[in-house]
Amino acid sequence: MTDPAKKDDELAGTEQPFVQHLFELRDRLLRAMYGVVAVLAGLLFFPGPSRLYDLLAMPLVKALPEGSRMIAVGVVSPFLVPIKVSVLAAIGLALPWILYQVWAFVAPGLYKHEKKLVLPLVAASTILFYMGAAFCYFFVFGQAFPAIQKMAPISVAVSPDIEAYLDFVITMFIAFGVAFEVPIVVVILARMGIVTVAQLKSFRTYFVVGAAAVAGLVTPPDPVSMLALLVPMYLLYEIGIVAAQVFIKHTQAPDEEAEAAKPS
Repeated sequence: MTDPAKKDDELAGTEQPFVQHLFELRDRLLRAMYGVVAVLAGLLFFPGPSRLYDLLAMPLVKALPEGSRMIAVGVVSPFLVPIKVSVLAAIGLALPWILYQVWAFVAPGLYKHEKKLVLPLVAASTILFYMGAAFCYFFVFGQAFPAIQKMAPISVAVSPDIEAYLDFVITMFIAFGVAFEVPIVVVILARMGIVTVAQLKSFRTYFVVGAAAVAGLVTPPDPVSMLALLVPMYLLYEIGIVAAQVFIKHTQAPDEEAEAAKPS
């Protein structure tokens, strides 16, 4: 006798052998890698590793005193550092393609209501990470680097090392990119039932304190940079609360919808 629950299961009959999943995973990883390699090949041709590093270093170079330049301490740093920038840029630009491969791998195993939740979150998290990195490059660096140079003693010749600068930039990009993921975290926590929307609203003060501590740790030592991270994080937290209400309403499982429809 057929189990009604099994009959109504959207995923019934779609199971594949474990080895088949391994082959699928291998193919998806290879496609993701091919995408990164293709983007890297394009960047090596245009604008080229050196020009790409110049673009990355532009906010700092503009803030340096007249006549100052960046230096390379390592013997092979002038060659390796621009190549590292090209590889990291290729991974960043190919991120949507990489995430698409991840989505294509896991989507067949998700129910319809789960797809309604996961796909928008994957797309939104990618966009938010890009926004965080772009905000850091175009705004924060432009405000922080001139302020830092003004604090330097007259007796100090400011000539930053290109490798140290790359490490700093990557750290800042990751910090701001992750910080801009606040709405995604809020939505996931609310959708999983770990916290309610009412609790999220009551946690505003605690979030601001925590965000201020994070901003003070990851940003350069000036108030402008700290506020440049704190303010967007708070605004994104508020956006996350609104988004959580929408996602909870439109991504309910059939059994949850039936439960909600029952008269109290």
